[in-house]
Amino acid sequence: MNDIVNIDLLSDKAIMKRIGLFIQQTRIDQNQTQAEVATQAAISRSTLSLIERGDNISLTNLIKILRTLNALYVLKSFEVIEELSPLKLAKGEIKRRKRASKIQEENPNNTDLGW
Repeated sequence: MNDIVNIDLLSDKAIMKRIGLFIQQTRIDQNQTQAEVATQAAISRSTLSLIERGDNISLTNLIKILRTLNALYVLKSFEVIEELSPLKLAKGEIKRRKRASKIQEENPNNTDLGW
């Protein structure tokens, strides 16, 4: 049964368990043992076992495992796709923003009460 759950409502631990379950099911679907995947990913079998149970994982180990399972496609949603407005495109302003900035207040001088 596939339950549709709003992932935003899950705790960090619950999300790690889902990642672990995904890795475990993908590995089993490919008929690979933990030892085989761990060897190919250059991690220990016990590390893979911990990950499959939802324990804390390093990003590097996650990438190694996903690469070994040919499942890097799950990271596709991290791809940054910039949408250019027609106005910026016409002006030739196609530079990527490098910093975030706060919105300037209309009246930055707090001593002026507008009287």
